[in-house]
Amino acid sequence: MSKRNILTRSILALALGAVALGAQADERPGFYVGGGAGQAMIDDGALDDEDTAFSAFGGYQFTPYFGLEAGYADFGEIEPLGSAGPKLEGDAAYLVAVGTVPFTDSFSGYAKAGINDWNVDASVPGLLADDSGNDPTYGLGLQYRFTDNVALRGEYSRFEIDDSEVDLAQLQVRFDF
Repeated sequence: MSKRNILTRSILALALGAVALGAQADERPGFYVGGGAGQAMIDDGALDDEDTAFSAFGGYQFTPYFGLEAGYADFGEIEPLGSAGPKLEGDAAYLVAVGTVPFTDSFSGYAKAGINDWNVDASVPGLLADDSGNDPTYGLGLQYRFTDNVALRGEYSRFEIDDSEVDLAQLQVRFDF
């Protein structure tokens, strides 16, 4: 190997290392909160519907690559196909671990997985049926950081609810402290 190749590879390695260090700097440790809005979707037998969904979340970023997040998601109202049953309303509180991969100093991807504590209410005239439980939740997202304290996230999550799944596609805003 020539000295020129060694020099070229060394410069390239240093440049890539500098980019990686710069990318790490933006997800600094600390608390964050946020909220989002989007679409909740279910397609399971007689349930095939979507509605507007909202969420609120907060967490702590321990390192540039790892954090914990807790939140609440309101899935809206689900109407069964035809006259297959009553309208359902669902929501979930969740706790997830979040792994982050910085692509640039402003743009990153993340994956999250954990548990959700869900609640589904069915309203039948003169009766309110309630069901709840705990099941896994997981998701993927992209985040663009506008400033050190404000980021926009696009996220797709799945909440398992008994033998069904509710998918949630949202735009979220995150505020770091």
